[in-house]
Amino acid sequence: MKRTGTLLLAAAMITPPITASAQKFDDLAKTPQMGWNSWNRFACNIDEKLIRETADAMVKTGLKDAGYQYINIDDCWHGARDAHGDIQPDPQRFPNGIKAVADYVHARGLKLGIYSDVGATTCGGRPGSRGHEYQDAQTYAAWGVDYLKYDWCDSKNINAVGAYTTMRDALRAANRPILFSICEWGDNKPWEWAPEVGHSWRTTGDIYPCWDCEMSHGSWSALGVLRILDKQAGLRKYSGPGHWNDMDMLEVGMGMSEIEDRAHFSIWAMMDSPLILGNDLRSMPAATHKIVANRAVIAINQDPLGVQALRFYNQGSVELWAKPMANDEWALMILNRGEAPLAYRYDWQQHSIGDDLSKRDADFKKTRYTWVDAWSGKTGDTAHRLDVTVPAHGVVLLRLKKQGDPT
Repeated sequence: MKRTGTLLLAAAMITPPITASAQKFDDLAKTPQMGWNSWNRFACNIDEKLIRETADAMVKTGLKDAGYQYINIDDCWHGARDAHGDIQPDPQRFPNGIKAVADYVHARGLKLGIYSDVGATTCGGRPGSRGHEYQDAQTYAAWGVDYLKYDWCDSKNINAVGAYTTMRDALRAANRPILFSICEWGDNKPWEWAPEVGHSWRTTGDIYPCWDCEMSHGSWSALGVLRILDKQAGLRKYSGPGHWNDMDMLEVGMGMSEIEDRAHFSIWAMMDSPLILGNDLRSMPAATHKIVANRAVIAINQDPLGVQALRFYNQGSVELWAKPMANDEWALMILNRGEAPLAYRYDWQQHSIGDDLSKRDADFKKTRYTWVDAWSGKTGDTAHRLDVTVPAHGVVLLRLKKQGDPT
């Protein structure tokens, strides 16, 4: 969520202990969550008609069958609190209430997400949950909400661990399994404490739909795809089933080139980031649909081993990333950060891949792998040199399957 002013970090509040009696719902997000969120495309211009139509579009376009399941309402759904302090939806935007929207979404085999904030006000100036955490959690449960994105605006003098732990405990007390998405922008190193609190946590500020740029808003900046990727260094050890590094919502179909969109989607898949779409599903061009519905790429993201990719080679504009996968498989991504197409040759026999984190390795001299290009469908094996052209701002993404002795 876009910040509206300078927010200072503080530790004035006492952090409550994380106790075994109030754990998050452990059976959620065993693979990175997949869905859609209203903010990137619509910001505050939302209503129940949009949410219903988006749910219909997710089913009609086949995205539900591809694995997407959450329809998430972001900021600005809020009305005022009533005389009892219970939060109410905006009566003009959601005249039938959130429960009616949740019922509509559920009837289509999907799940509904909602948004709130640790502060007294949200980033959009609506009522936040500070002082109402348990009350709001009970309300969300009664409405049938399945996902909570919890933001970090209006957070001066609020301790992050305490604030997010309080809402985790409130969700647990409400006794409805709700995926807890921590949107704290990486300000307080959430990877060090959030695995016990939420199911994912933002590692950076907001994304911006560009390849390699920074868009300043004065007190904060939105970041392009490569800027966010570079900030993931050192974080892969914190990610895994039920607790994911969140690189922010996807900007596919939001202004970058088709090649950049493919690379963006591939990077998020390799890094086990949640795949939360931000485009208008109701009017999605065929090229955008082809990217976000690519089941070969989605399968890399949803691999049950849940190990984030590592960069094992870096020279000039080219980077090689490897992701260990279940059943002794691997995904390999060749990333061209540069401004010109790259003719790249990779002699498998001269290289091996080792990963201390997963205790996995691939020795191509001893073992042959077949590979499939996740975007083109082209096939090959590691007994033969790889010759590919990687477009500028693009990737080649391969899935490798173990075959046995190379001879």
